[in-house]
Amino acid sequence: MESLTGQVAVVTGGARGIGLGICRVLLGEGANVVVADADGAAAAAAATALDRPDAVLALEADVTSIDSMRQVAAATTARFGRIDVLAANAGIYPHIDLAELDGDAWDRVMAINVRGALFAIQACLPQMESQGYGRIVLTSSITGSIVGQPGYGHYGASKAAMLGLMRSAALEVAASGITINAVLPGNIRTPGFDDLGPGHERAMLAAIPMGVFGEPEDVGWAVRFLASREAGYITGQTLVIDGGQVLPESA
Repeated sequence: MESLTGQVAVVTGGARGIGLGICRVLLGEGANVVVADADGAAAAAAATALDRPDAVLALEADVTSIDSMRQVAAATTARFGRIDVLAANAGIYPHIDLAELDGDAWDRVMAINVRGALFAIQACLPQMESQGYGRIVLTSSITGSIVGQPGYGHYGASKAAMLGLMRSAALEVAASGITINAVLPGNIRTPGFDDLGPGHERAMLAAIPMGVFGEPEDVGWAVRFLASREAGYITGQTLVIDGGQVLPESA
């Protein structure tokens, strides 16, 4: 695959977990990377850990604010001159049982996961359109898009909604040299695993035919493919990264 050298990638939610895995892969493939995260200190720490000050920019970013995302796009072009890749990865997944799911909790998940993806796209599109080139990759999930999970109705709804946004948006920009696709991770080992407890972790592992959890970089490599020039004839599509979790006909 053609190197990403000289290209510029913005990764929202890039300070930890899947977002940091995406940053590591894209940086390793030659791209300049913008670590955009709601936690500015965490973004700075991630940039330091990536250990490429010439190629990494850390920015505090609120994906629920279009003004904040436009500032990210402006800071990116001021530093690197272009935006070639947007990995709209920022998201939250609080466990809330259906009976306890209120409007505020619903709205918060939708604001970050769905509106956040929309605003990230809107902020980066003008630069991509001026270049006649861009690759946008959303981080959705198998939850909501393919399967369900108790306690994650709001999360599943948000991840399914992202795919509706993706398909319509992909049509709007298809003639501009810009593609929009999505990755659908399954159970990826992230810092949030520490809060689940060993019983929940064993149950999740048992559902994966490969018998191992995915790593953030596994998602990063899928993003890298969809961000490549070679993937230029793919748009409005999804790529599942789940170790075969959704394959069995029955448990």
